[in-house]
Amino acid sequence: MEPGHGHGRDHGRDSSLPGARHQRRAPPQGAFSHSCPLPLPFLPSSPSSSPRWPHLRADFTASIVVFLVALPLCVGVAVASGVPAELGLITGIVGGLLTGFLPGSSLQVSGPAAGLTVLVFEAVKEFGLGTLGALVLVAGLLQLAMGALRLGRWFRAISVAVVQGMLAGIGLVLIAAQLYTLTDAKAPGSGLANLGGLPGLVTGTAGSGAALSALAVGAGTIAVLVLWPRWKRAARILPAPLAAVALATLAVFAFDLPIARVEVHGLLSSVQPPGGSDFAQLASVGAIGTILAFALIASAESLFSAAAVDRLHDGPRTQYDKELMAQGAGNTVCGILGALPMTAVIVRSSANVNAGARTKASRVMHGAWLLIFAAAVPAALGIIPVAALAGVLVHAGFKLIPVRDFGPLWREHRGEAVVLAATAIAIVVTNMFEGVLIGLLLAIAKTAWETSHVHLEISGLDAPPTEPVQVSALGNATFLRLPKILDQLEALPHDREVTLDLTGLRHLDHACATALTSWSAHRTTPTNSPTPDNPAHAP
Repeated sequence: MEPGHGHGRDHGRDSSLPGARHQRRAPPQGAFSHSCPLPLPFLPSSPSSSPRWPHLRADFTASIVVFLVALPLCVGVAVASGVPAELGLITGIVGGLLTGFLPGSSLQVSGPAAGLTVLVFEAVKEFGLGTLGALVLVAGLLQLAMGALRLGRWFRAISVAVVQGMLAGIGLVLIAAQLYTLTDAKAPGSGLANLGGLPGLVTGTAGSGAALSALAVGAGTIAVLVLWPRWKRAARILPAPLAAVALATLAVFAFDLPIARVEVHGLLSSVQPPGGSDFAQLASVGAIGTILAFALIASAESLFSAAAVDRLHDGPRTQYDKELMAQGAGNTVCGILGALPMTAVIVRSSANVNAGARTKASRVMHGAWLLIFAAAVPAALGIIPVAALAGVLVHAGFKLIPVRDFGPLWREHRGEAVVLAATAIAIVVTNMFEGVLIGLLLAIAKTAWETSHVHLEISGLDAPPTEPVQVSALGNATFLRLPKILDQLEALPHDREVTLDLTGLRHLDHACATALTSWSAHRTTPTNSPTPDNPAHAP
């Protein structure tokens, strides 16, 4: 997923936009519109002039827009992941030419995403760059298997709070790491270490002219990203990420600033298929966990993105199982080429829809433009300052954090807000995979707690002492509510007969049945076992 995934910042906004399902929405400020005046004299002037390809003009224009949005993001995600910049472009090319051609979702665009940056960085650090291809390859095969087993629709059952917390945690870790890159410094490593080293980073930057220059470039990039969409006329011609990186590059060239640039090695030389020794490392527990994280997180982000993109256009709806297989095919090929893992990304997908794309041809052509650029002018990447890309990713990381959504969520669904925050904190403290598992366990526990409602209706306390106290249990009696049930029963008068009626329970688990039998046994001897069909009586 892209900055602002599915249910993160941008993704969450897209999926909650008001309006009818089958209405084409007006593009937001700063987005491209299919009516933008691009010079295309060699294309048909109207769809009627090309009956075999009635949407060629609209798809061509949209592909140019998506290419301009994808270019800086592909490079930036690769650099932040600790791999050569070309690997990000390779993933974008595969996402366009292969995944874009396959059935599933007709308009969403795939490529490297900020949502997997932290996990890729940790994988490269632990297993090495060569093994990354093997990890991505097996994850892609797993996605293919899940799609063949028709498991795509089940990803929609994942708690939204966990997904938002996952994106928020990724955003926090991403920002903490890229703050170092903003000053051409090296991040210590883990999320906690990066956060703990920020005071030292501040003092070190203040005493270094080169670090201050890099910080100025990065901060300027962020400022352009924030302000550019407000200049509507310019935003219709040039997307904010490309404008920000281009202006930063011009500033570094004009003032001859001594800051780091992107290292370029060539597209073909960056393709390194995994070997036998790389596959041998997959037997470890850590590698298996990384594969599962790649497959599950990439699948969830892609399918959440598909649901959001479906709300933006009136074309064919996503076929989730086929889309999952398309993502798996793309990741399998990315693994063979030793590139980054891919997901469907909401920023590029929404740009594609808003630019007027009508068919999958737009995303296929965007992959072709990436290939032509990387093959024809790779040296153009070598003049891009690393601090500018760090600024793009800091901005992307902030958009992954649902700052505006957290307050209303806390007021209306406090349990969901707790799961969101706990998932984000767990990712920062531990790692991506363990943090998501903790979030899922918390979501399950919260759901179990909320669904195990049980109520005891007590009557007869004011009746004469010779009359029994009537207790009727209603709802779902599970071990989670057992302390409450026993406290209420123990509070009943000990000198009165009690009739406990369990026939109103929809569910009685073993723990509750055992505890109620024990309670009844302490009230009287002999006693009836408390079951839904046999109320317990105790004096």
